[in-house]
Amino acid sequence: MTDLRIAAVGDIHLGEDVRGRYRKHLEGIEDRADVLMLAGDLTRHGTLEEGRVVADEFRDLPVTVVAVLGNHDYHSDLQYEIAGELRDAGVTVLDDDGVVLQCGETKLGVVGGKGFGGGFAGKSASEFGEREIKNFVAHTRHIAEAWKVALKEVQADHRVVLSHYSPVKETLEGEPHEIYPFLGSYLLAEAVDTAGADLFLHGHAHKGTEKGMTPGGIRVRNVALPVLGRAYGVYCIDDCD
Repeated sequence: MTDLRIAAVGDIHLGEDVRGRYRKHLEGIEDRADVLMLAGDLTRHGTLEEGRVVADEFRDLPVTVVAVLGNHDYHSDLQYEIAGELRDAGVTVLDDDGVVLQCGETKLGVVGGKGFGGGFAGKSASEFGEREIKNFVAHTRHIAEAWKVALKEVQADHRVVLSHYSPVKETLEGEPHEIYPFLGSYLLAEAVDTAGADLFLHGHAHKGTEKGMTPGGIRVRNVALPVLGRAYGVYCIDDCD
């Protein structure tokens, strides 16, 4: 079975002033990867105009494109409209669900969504106290449970989780510790470790670190554009990255 090559990037933050520029960096991607995954923050302020720029940059690529949205894409409360523009351009947009892709002879399951925050073991928020805090943590727990169910339901040879927020603090190293709770949550790692996956991709932490691992031993990669320093990274299921 040929090893899958997964191109991935997040936090590209496109706007009208850079229309067409990112597309140039995708030329020949079919020679380097079997699928392209976008880890959220595709826009700057979540406007529909920015969403249309993103859709045009990734329209009709020679590889399948799978995306999740990030917090910037939610900023103008037009996340559903932006997702619709991307889907019209042929991009698969995940929203706490999954999809199975046929890559040659291999079935690749991709599960995920935006994710959310809350912090990490020993230094995390809990569902206690004010209703606002309870709701904050409950939102992340609901997302994690949805991913766990989706991972168990996906019938594939390999499974990848695509998120905006991080499941571990290791890939946040370089960011101020004070904002870790707003960059990810251990609940995401717990869900993935319970259900199983081969690789976890996320963005969001611009000053973070590329490589990490969940407590259960699943590889985590921070694919935020400022971290990668290139148009996208390429990752293999069999740990060739």
